[in-house]
Amino acid sequence: MTRRLGPALLLVGLLLVTWQLAAVVSGVAPQVLPSPLRVLEQGWVFREALWANTLPTVQVTVIGFTVSLAVAWAIAVAVDFSPWLRSALMPLLVASQTLPVIAIAPLLIIWFGFGLLPKVLVIALVTFFPVAVGLIEGFAATDRSATALLRSMGASRWQRFRYVRLPGAMPSFFTSLRIAVTYAVTGAIFAEYVGARAGLGIFMQLQRNQFRTDLVLAAVGVTAAVSVALFGLTFLVQRLVTPWYRGDHR
Repeated sequence: MTRRLGPALLLVGLLLVTWQLAAVVSGVAPQVLPSPLRVLEQGWVFREALWANTLPTVQVTVIGFTVSLAVAWAIAVAVDFSPWLRSALMPLLVASQTLPVIAIAPLLIIWFGFGLLPKVLVIALVTFFPVAVGLIEGFAATDRSATALLRSMGASRWQRFRYVRLPGAMPSFFTSLRIAVTYAVTGAIFAEYVGARAGLGIFMQLQRNQFRTDLVLAAVGVTAAVSVALFGLTFLVQRLVTPWYRGDHR
């Protein structure tokens, strides 16, 4: 853990020190460039407001990402069982990522109001694609000799999927999961910018309008912490779900 995180922590520390020195030496107003110490101090002073707005963001992120995973799994399994669906759906999956979310999100607010649904849809729209593609490619990359062996033993299509294709796709799934989960929090923040009553996106917007750059950056720091926590959680889940993969790749 020290060897993996040490260089990154050192680099972050150097960047923070440089930022602190630049803010102090340049004499720039805090409304333009607050120092890291000021961001940390004001974040602590307004910790209750930050926490109150973090909870709605985490809640909508978890719900939206859960919906995204369910849709991605349903599509990937259906595509794996039907080559025709693969040919029909893959172009549509790619096309879904060409939609400008910045233009679609306001329309979702108009269609579905300011409740939970439009925010969940935004998160699902920006996160389901990497998970679905990762699963589809993971299923397709399964060891053919193992599949042929089960087929020769009389295994059904479902049994071959359960015992070979599904376990074989797990490494690819978790790789795509880590990519998607970082988009989930960003998607939630963006959805809150478009329309919400509470959340880190709303908090940033309000503080920006009051020229409280320090509190905007404090909220950005909280957003980054939530994203890193979710990213790290995927490794824990992977160790629990695929202990054999960890053992084979030490």
